[in-house]
Amino acid sequence: MCAFLTARATPAGPGLRAIAVDGTALRGSRTRATGHVTLLAAMDHTGHVLAQRQVTDKSNEIPTFRPLLDSIDPTATVITADALHTQHAHGTYLRKRGAHYIAQVKANHPGLFDRVRRLPWREITLDHYDRTRAQHRLEIRRLKTAAFAHLDYPDARQALQVVRWRKDYTSGKLTIERVYLITSLPPGAVTGAQLADWIRGHWKIENLLHHVRDRTYREDDSKIHVGHLPRIMAGLRNLAICRRPPPGRPHKHRHRPTSHRSRLAKAPGRPRHHRMNPDRPQSCKGPCRQHHPRCPGDDRADSFQGPQVGLDAGAICVCHVPV
Repeated sequence: MCAFLTARATPAGPGLRAIAVDGTALRGSRTRATGHVTLLAAMDHTGHVLAQRQVTDKSNEIPTFRPLLDSIDPTATVITADALHTQHAHGTYLRKRGAHYIAQVKANHPGLFDRVRRLPWREITLDHYDRTRAQHRLEIRRLKTAAFAHLDYPDARQALQVVRWRKDYTSGKLTIERVYLITSLPPGAVTGAQLADWIRGHWKIENLLHHVRDRTYREDDSKIHVGHLPRIMAGLRNLAICRRPPPGRPHKHRHRPTSHRSRLAKAPGRPRHHRMNPDRPQSCKGPCRQHHPRCPGDDRADSFQGPQVGLDAGAICVCHVPV
């Protein structure tokens, strides 16, 4: 349903489309006899869920990767995933389906990780530099790319290094993180800024989907666990998230229609009385707070009708007597 809504709202453009793949656990679905339900989702970097599949019991996300992407058309897309899905079978599958990939390399592939990490990164030219300040911290990201023809991964064309500097102004703590990735995109196919945006945009699936379902819709507090109901409820939450405006577009506020009685009350020359007691005129704006129908100092007093309280007809309120 989200894919249908996305196709109607934003038709595909001529460029590559980035899709993030990541899984999450429904902690509230755990029982004494069974473990929690795990769902694997594919979401484009604009925040629309394209597919979702439940992971088989006593398994992990790796066997669910191909059936998940079989339900969508990955042609002319860039698939981003974490290090768990950096598998040779996944790389071969994506290239056969006409999709590119950006895969993170960690110690779960020791040979590939060691080869990419030992490249002469100090001698390689910087491709992209980004400096941002947000939420009481400073973040600096540096991206370097190196063309590589003999990587032990299907159709890998480039190795990437991302160095993240983060300084927390509150605690004064400085952290430096180095991340290594590989991609099937050939050198010069996209700019360094676009690569950096796709690498950082992968975590939108955490911020725009998993975090919203957990915090806004209280998914982890849901105790639904029977059959496929956890997956169905997660799909309904995805649909609600897909219906929200995309990032950067303001929400459309729906104004409450004005009732017939409200329009008559605001009409010129119409008597205005107390809301709870129609026979009681509104009080003066001054400190006396007396109820009287005529007061030259009150712009609403000319239209008041009702019993005179505290002042005779035509009298002037003491709140508006000139000094």
